[in-house]
Amino acid sequence: MSLERLRGGLIVSVQAWPGSAIDDAHVIAAMARAAQENGAAGVRIAGVAHVEAVRERVDVPLIGLIKRAYAGFEPYITPTVQDARAIAAAGAGIVAFDATGRDRPDGASTAGLVRAIHECGCMAMADCATPEDGLQAQAAGADILATTLCGYTPDTQGAALPALGLVAGFAALGAFAVCEGGIVEPAGVRAALDAGAAAVVVGTAITNVDWLVRKFAGAAFIDPKPH
Repeated sequence: MSLERLRGGLIVSVQAWPGSAIDDAHVIAAMARAAQENGAAGVRIAGVAHVEAVRERVDVPLIGLIKRAYAGFEPYITPTVQDARAIAAAGAGIVAFDATGRDRPDGASTAGLVRAIHECGCMAMADCATPEDGLQAQAAGADILATTLCGYTPDTQGAALPALGLVAGFAALGAFAVCEGGIVEPAGVRAALDAGAAAVVVGTAITNVDWLVRKFAGAAFIDPKPH
């Protein structure tokens, strides 16, 4: 798969809160198909069952991840080699993983995760929080550097989102830079591309029905998890 299929495009993150009525593989697959039919260059999907269902419905590049919390460890986006292999086997062409410097449950390094992903025949998308994360991931051979975790780690809490400065820095490294997080309107997509993003991920503002309904119903609610 060539990353050129994603260049200049929108990647739609199609995910659901646990327990939501839309947390159903058939629903997620239908939403992913709708995203493709309306111009999405790719989709980002969480969970083995959801990736398997979406793979049957879309032809665009599929970024897969597993969200799994391990007691005593902060990383929860594909935090182990076993998780990376599982999501690759489910049909993801690109595997997203936590590329911060925080300890992982299996002791794997960023380089170890990238190597395992490549061994599965997939590309590696490094979900980063800081410039240092990006440098380490690039040195490890990650195919994509994304701003996904900026604002969600202790040392980046309160960072302005979308993280345009971070994505510009990744682009300056010559990386395939992806801006993810905090984009809630079309103008944000344009701003990210102008800042140097090769592609842009939007999730909550498009596909999170629970968040959207609560917002329009007047409830003050902020999703604490990146997509």
